[in-house]
Amino acid sequence: MADLTPLLAYRWSPLAFDPTEELGAAEAASLLEAARWAPSLGNRQPWRFTLGHRNDETWKRILVNLTERDQRWAHRAAALLLAAHVDGDTAADSVPSDGAAYDLGQAVAHLTVQATALGLHVRQVLAVNRAGLAADLQLPSDVRPYAVVAVGQLGDPLSLPADLVAEETGLRRRRPLADLLLD
Repeated sequence: MADLTPLLAYRWSPLAFDPTEELGAAEAASLLEAARWAPSLGNRQPWRFTLGHRNDETWKRILVNLTERDQRWAHRAAALLLAAHVDGDTAADSVPSDGAAYDLGQAVAHLTVQATALGLHVRQVLAVNRAGLAADLQLPSDVRPYAVVAVGQLGDPLSLPADLVAEETGLRRRRPLADLLLD
């Protein structure tokens, strides 16, 4: 394997979060600041976030819009973060229509690396009820919910429902680099 910074090499997306640990205000600010400094097309910074801390109203509104399977582990995360993007007038500014989602992905990636630097873990979820999130969080009409990010300290994998333990404790696998290169 090529030499990677430990922030990338040791990052992984757990299902098991410690249900007793909280996300502090300074940690939350650090994560959001990392996202704020992500690159974006034309420096538009189209990302928007809604942060809920365990058991507050925002957290509950985000949690109920996850699939039943994801709710089974996500309820232990210290925080749930809605990652959304603003739709812009793409015809007027020559930016591809998927540019905002691309930029949002970069912002979440920066947040994820910062979480690793803080000793936190992140799991990103795309299977969400986007319409439900928009309604339940009363988002402006131009804000598009895209993903939910669970954040917290690593928990005990054996505390998960039995059918999720194997997924959590299995070996981490990546495709070989050669498989990713197009000829």
